[in-house]
Formats: sequence, structure tokens, C-alpha cells
Amino acid sequence: MAQSKALLKALIFLISICFSSAKSNYNPNTHNPSSLHNKSLSLSFSLSSLPLSPHSTLRASLIKSSSSQRPKTQISPNSYLNYDVRSSFKYSMALIVSLPIGTPPQTQNMVLDTGSQLSWIQCNKKPDPTSFDPALSSTFSILPCNHPICKPAIPDYTLPTSCDQNRHCHYSYFYADGTYAEGNLVKEKLTFSPSQSTPPLILGCAAKSAEAEGILGMNLGRFSFPSQAKLNKFSYCVPTRQRLAKTSPTGSFYLGQNPNSNTFAYVNILTFPKSQRMPNLDPSAYTLPMVGIRMGGRKLNISAAVFRPNLGGSGQTMIDSGTEYTYLVDEAYTKIREEVLRLVGPKMRKNYVYENTLEMCFNGGDSIMIGRLLGDMVFEFEKGAEVLIEKSRILDDVGSGVHCLGIGRSETLGIPSNIIGNFHQQNLWVEFDVSNRRVGFGRADCSRS
Repeated sequence: MAQSKALLKALIFLISICFSSAKSNYNPNTHNPSSLHNKSLSLSFSLSSLPLSPHSTLRASLIKSSSSQRPKTQISPNSYLNYDVRSSFKYSMALIVSLPIGTPPQTQNMVLDTGSQLSWIQCNKKPDPTSFDPALSSTFSILPCNHPICKPAIPDYTLPTSCDQNRHCHYSYFYADGTYAEGNLVKEKLTFSPSQSTPPLILGCAAKSAEAEGILGMNLGRFSFPSQAKLNKFSYCVPTRQRLAKTSPTGSFYLGQNPNSNTFAYVNILTFPKSQRMPNLDPSAYTLPMVGIRMGGRKLNISAAVFRPNLGGSGQTMIDSGTEYTYLVDEAYTKIREEVLRLVGPKMRKNYVYENTLEMCFNGGDSIMIGRLLGDMVFEFEKGAEVLIEKSRILDDVGSGVHCLGIGRSETLGIPSNIIGNFHQQNLWVEFDVSNRRVGFGRADCSRS
């Protein structure tokens, strides 16, 4: 597509929100971990930023199934590996990582996405010379049709598979805008050096896709990168972006221990019993116990129950690096809009909606004054943890002299959940402590961290 659509970028989380996987005979813990050398690894690779493609933060939109059927993968604490990686990235509308895949490694650009499970790369995409060429890797292999993932005992609707004409395992992801990515499921390593690599990971090798980049799935699902690589924690610090700046700001990224973690405030990730049927819940997401929102020092009259999943899973609050803006269910969104109207209603642009997503918009010349009148916005969580959005960056410059509050209605995405996007993770360390099932927040100047 010629035009980049902000709404479509945000929809990438639907791969896990809308659908829950069913049981499979596959057990990720049966992989032989010996190829990871069972010791502390000191790994280094570059992360960079690329212009975001029209769909590079889309979530796949598949067929719903009951979340109660989904198997939960539990990794023994002794199974985690001690990664020690620090790198940097540049931030535009998504976090684009450059990873060394294959043997010898081929650098592949992937969206770092905490809302997705399966990682996939571009394979033999012509005329793009940077796409992955399987023929050049000695560790590449395609999953056959008789692999348990390809023929699970119970269909896994989050990963639709079939046999192709070569008896290889074929997968298809259909996106919310009608585009798709499809190819073969494969096994491949991330090779950091001749002596340091991951075990073979299950990846998608996309032969057909509208995307410019692949996806690095970082959620809690059994096929995610943290689960397969046995990564105990990772973190990133998103710098403040300037849409019209000639160069993108640089942030930091860690696999393993973050030296700043002693300053973080942690909240536990909410977990749910398998017996609890929740058709609208994504059990693989980083679901957080959000309790309220403040604006300009005033606590909005929003019940904490609005941010918790109900018996059907609606109301789940998750944090997602792959979604640009924040989306709230109507009960919360309406209260924010009422407060914005009370404070700066006469200044709001009439009959204007940015990309069918953001409707609380203002003329750019008024943005500093509007920010001062609105004040800081704070997302409140259990244990006193907070995410602060300072008044100086409460509005996003969406171009054409327009600035908008970076919050939309989740109903525009077709999902009844709350999603905290990367726009509201600026100047913030976010640590995903997988082994302890918690998320940590720490304020920082991410351009210098």
C-alpha cells in the first residue's frame, strides 16, 4: 500500500488478542539446550531503525478459539540462560531490531513486538537483496508435514498450518487489512559468533508478504523468542521521538540483566487458570494490574475493574511494544475525553479524526499551551508503580500542523482490551522479567541511557 495507516500499525496485537491457541503434542522443553552451551553468554549485535512499512505493526487476524484450550508453557528456573546483551536502536514508530540469523549469519530486520508470539523473517523476497537466503545457511531446515506442530492433535488456530506440494509445513497469517504473510515453518539459529548461538528456533520463513520487515515475537507464548531461547528477562528504553527530525533518536535494549533494574518499580503479570474460559483474553500477553488514570493531578472517575478482564476476558490491560498508540475500552476512553473537553474543549478540532484512530486533536500552534492545560498524565498500577506521560509529550505531532492525544478507542480495533503502546513508553525503562512473571518501570532519559 502506498499510504501508511496508523490504525493498521496498531492492529498488530490482534494475533494474540483475538485468538487463543489449542493444545498440541509439541513440547518446546524437549529441545536439546546443549547448543546454547549451558553457560552465561555475552552476546552483542546491532539494532537499528528503519522507516516503518505500512503494515509492519499489524497483528495477524485469525479464527477465534477458546482460550481455555491453550497449553501453558512453564520453564524451570534452572532452564533459563544468562544472556548478557546490550545494544541500541533508533525509534520512529516501532522498534526495529537487526538480528544475525543463520550460519554464517545474515542480518535481518524485525519488529521487536511484545504482543506477538511466532517470529518470522523475509525469505528470498525479490527484488530485496537483504531478505534471508536459506541456501546460504548451513543450519537452516524446513519442518516436514509430519512434524507435531504441523499436525497437532487439536488444531491451533493461532498458527494455521497445512502441507504444501513439497510435503513441507506451510503457515499463513491473514492480517486485519486483508493482507497476509505466508511461507514455511523452519528451524534456524541466531548465530552471534562462531562459538555462540541459540538452539534451532521455530520461525516463519515468509515467501509472500506485504511487510518490509519480519516480526520478533516476544510475548509469553510457547513459540515466542523468550520461550524458545530460554531468555529470563529483557528490557528496552524508548527515547522521545521527533516526527520531523532528520535523524531518529537512539534508545537502549538489553537481553538479560539490566544494570538499572534496582531503580525499577515492579508489578506482577496477571495470570489466569487454564480452566477459566475467556474467549476475549490473550493468555500470552503481558497483562498488567492497572488501577487508574490521573490527568493534570486529578484522578479520573474510572473504576479499577475497567482495566481487569471480566469473565469473558474483556478489559484486559497489556503493554505492547508493537502497537504505536494506546487504546482504551469505552468506559476509560470516555472519561479521558470528558476531561479533555472540560480543560481544552474549545481548542479541539471539529470533525477531525486522524487515520480513523485519534479524535482528540488540535492545531500544532497551540500544542504547547494545550499540553500545559492538560498537564501530566499518569497510568497507575498496583504496588504504586506508575507510567508518567509528561505534558510536553502528551500530544503527538501527526503531521500537517496537527497534534493529537495519542489515545484511541479499542473498539476501532475490534477488540475489547486496553493496550499501552510504545508512544506512552517514551523515556521509560520497561523490563519484562519473564522468570519472575513481572514487569518493571523506571523513568529515564532514554536518549542517554
